[in-house]
Amino acid sequence: MYFAALLARTEDGWEASDTELDDVETLSDLSDLAREALAAADAEDDTVLVFIEQEDAWFGVVRVDGEDDPRIFISDAAAAARSSYGEILLTDELLGKDPDAADDDLDALDLDGTEDGESRAADGEDGDEASGGAGDEVVPAGPLGDTEILADLGFPEKELLALDGTDALSEIADVLGAAEVLETVR
Repeated sequence: MYFAALLARTEDGWEASDTELDDVETLSDLSDLAREALAAADAEDDTVLVFIEQEDAWFGVVRVDGEDDPRIFISDAAAAARSSYGEILLTDELLGKDPDAADDDLDALDLDGTEDGESRAADGEDGDEASGGAGDEVVPAGPLGDTEILADLGFPEKELLALDGTDALSEIADVLGAAEVLETVR
């Protein structure tokens, strides 16, 4: 079960709206959705947060500030990699991959997806990492992304990293002063 909400900062505080991600296929689509929420909220500030959560397994926060590139934090990248919504957030840039190198890498792989002489266990098959969807790339377990995504809003990096999946988004919203509006859409 997933939960997704948009929080747009207005002159009267935060405004929340739940959102369907069924038509969202890329991070660009998600960013466009966030910018539309800003326009609809007639927001004075051009900051919108997208909260995505999968039943205590992982959560993600995407921050869109005006036309800037979105900033992303994922609580557990390996868990998110097993989710269609998580895969939207796990961009090549976030994973530290060069998107142009993907075609070159295919030439060096054996039919089982390993490099010549490399065993499958070397690819993280020991449970510490997860294979993602497209390309079966290895995704690290644990937090990934911009750990200071909420620092200027009063939620420091240390507290963000200490959150587990249980009620994490509610804790963030509480510190931001948006707990009540978030609960109205939950």
